[in-house]
Amino acid sequence: MDRFRVLVGDKLAEDGLARLRQAVEVEVRLQQKESELVAAIGDFDALVVRSETKVTGPVLEAGRRLKVVGRAGVGIDNIDVEAATRQGVMVVNAPRGNIVAAAEHTIGLLFATARNIPQADASVRRGEWDRSRYTGTEIRGKVLGIVGLGNIGSEVAKRAQGLEMDVLAFDPAVPKERAEQFNVELVSLDDLFRRADFITVHAPLVDGTRNLINERALGLAKRTAHLVNAARGGIVDETALHAALKEGRLAGAAADVFLREPLGDSPLLELDNFVVTPHIAASTSEAQTSVAFDVAEEVLAVLRGELPRYAVNAPALPPEELAYLRPYTQLAERLATLHLQLQGGRTARLEIECQGELAERDTGLITAAAIKGLLQPFTEGRINAVNARLVAANRGLELSERRKPKTGEGYPNAVSLRVDGHELRGTVLMGEPRVVAVGAFRVDLIPEGRFLVSRHEDQPGVVGRIGTILGQSDINIASLQLGRDAPRGQAMMLLQVDEPVGEPVLEQLRHVSGIDDLRYVELGSLDG
Repeated sequence: MDRFRVLVGDKLAEDGLARLRQAVEVEVRLQQKESELVAAIGDFDALVVRSETKVTGPVLEAGRRLKVVGRAGVGIDNIDVEAATRQGVMVVNAPRGNIVAAAEHTIGLLFATARNIPQADASVRRGEWDRSRYTGTEIRGKVLGIVGLGNIGSEVAKRAQGLEMDVLAFDPAVPKERAEQFNVELVSLDDLFRRADFITVHAPLVDGTRNLINERALGLAKRTAHLVNAARGGIVDETALHAALKEGRLAGAAADVFLREPLGDSPLLELDNFVVTPHIAASTSEAQTSVAFDVAEEVLAVLRGELPRYAVNAPALPPEELAYLRPYTQLAERLATLHLQLQGGRTARLEIECQGELAERDTGLITAAAIKGLLQPFTEGRINAVNARLVAANRGLELSERRKPKTGEGYPNAVSLRVDGHELRGTVLMGEPRVVAVGAFRVDLIPEGRFLVSRHEDQPGVVGRIGTILGQSDINIASLQLGRDAPRGQAMMLLQVDEPVGEPVLEQLRHVSGIDDLRYVELGSLDG
């Protein structure tokens, strides 16, 4: 591999540099401006950065030999991933190197808030010796509630159990079996807040977790409870947290991350029962060494022509193969998303069957798309064809893939997804994805737009009453489909609407006589 040249743009731990130098030629150029990178990058096969160097579109376009950009750490905000993908450049990172550091910092913050350690330290430095003021609470025998049982959350669970704590967790993407491996009880978020003495946050910041810990959630907590956030700013509503701490509805809190950083003059800093650190959970010498070595291994794997463990973007595919598979990957992702919105709950097993001519192709992209549809709402990192199986494995998702030469339903090709026993089937007709079955009910649905999906008794008047409520609410019906298992048996209705359906209208619809279940589904445009 001596013919390969690697440019290192930010300070990298020596272990990482040494690993690279064993195999390739390495040049270190720190604090490069964009124009300097553009001028230099054409002579290099790989670029390794941390957070300071900006890997922009012009830099990537100038990298005529560039095969891979490696980020020594997790975040990729400083890398234009879309531009890299367009240029056929792999982007890799090192997401596991700081797991232990973050878990240990969480435990440190837990002790700090439980025993008032920073406050007592500051008091002694002021010349005081007020022992009674800083009486703390033991953590042995207490209940720890973990929000997010991923890589870091599971490490926190192990350490908490070593401290003789009982551990609960909330994570809708983790199956019960995986939680049991860590001796952790999975509960709802409400139940966690009601029962926990200490709560730690390890969820990614995605749409579903933004302000997840808000006034309502904090209102369920014990007045003696303590909250620790070392995950991402924005998951905890800082205004609600300030009010709960100030009014004594929460005993204490500690945070390493905030919505806006640096923190500035936040009112949280005025509170005696709040402990703060400046986003240093991953800042240990061991973690920096680990991420440097990991990213070196990832970069070398790509240069050897191998598939890296932690790729951020998907590899390039032959245009004709991608064009053929694209509607099927869309279909698989939409089937998974539809399942998630109809069934919800935790996912333990995913079975995928590709039927017909499709079974003769490499269907890895289809599997990856289904995994993405199921898990992307619960993870901050990008899920694609390169990392989908790794994400599924890390989440404890059991995966089964089958191929069948014939569909048995008159379609030349079909994709079937069975998620924890709930089955959906679809096909592609004239290049357009179509859902053809939801459970036992046959349908014909283009999976985009807004839908009301009901399971109800097949009796006169049900559909009419639904239409009346929607009309009174000024919600226009675009199309309607009905499927049933037998006359006067069970029926399914898929009703496409033009306008969003709010919770008050949904409540009215759910109280219609004969309705067993009603869900509101939103699927984006297939062209999006």
